Amino acid sequence: MSPAAITINGLGLSDAESETLRAAVTSFHNEMCDPLYLGDDEHGRTMVALYRRNCEEILKLLCVIRDSE
Repeated sequence: MSPAAITINGLGLSDAESETLRAAVTSFHNEMCDPLYLGDDEHGRTMVALYRRNCEEILKLLCVIRDSE
């Protein structure tokens, strides 16, 4: 599978830049597996859930994860 075609502010990323972004989002998504990663309070737990949900949407677009995961 080739790297995703990603455009930021009208500029296309190179394959290497696209893969770097994929790796960064995947790593951040993995960190967010711990529901207490950002603190053991309502705000921290909420932020973890929101970051994780948004990372999952990005990773679906990058074909890293499927809808069923």
